[in-house]
Amino acid sequence: MTEHLGLTIALVAAGSAVGGMARFFVSGAVARAVGEIFPWGTMVVNVTGAFAIGVLAVLARSQAPFANPDVWLLAVTGFLGSYTTVSSFSLLTLALARTGDTRRAVANVVLSLGLCLSAVAIGMLLASTFTAAVPS
Repeated sequence: MTEHLGLTIALVAAGSAVGGMARFFVSGAVARAVGEIFPWGTMVVNVTGAFAIGVLAVLARSQAPFANPDVWLLAVTGFLGSYTTVSSFSLLTLALARTGDTRRAVANVVLSLGLCLSAVAIGMLLASTFTAAVPS
């Protein structure tokens, strides 16, 4: 039991370290490219993370190595858990609302939810199409 717990913690920690660095890089790169008036960096991170979890959810159903629970711990719990930034999304949205920029705050909520839900669905659709075309 302790060995398995140690492996679980190591997998989540490794994925989290890489996911956090990826979030820092992607969010920063987007912010430098388009500015910080609207939280586009956070939006891009959340949408790409939603897309990735959609793909991985389908692949985890049957495709080796994605069906391995350890891969889920590393890739989804660790990497995507650290990469996606719902807490940052919440803080930035609240900051927009508190400064009286209600229109941008609402736009951030609507766009984030709509784009992220769409990204999960598209990721699942693409992964389902791909896995149906590739023999297991």
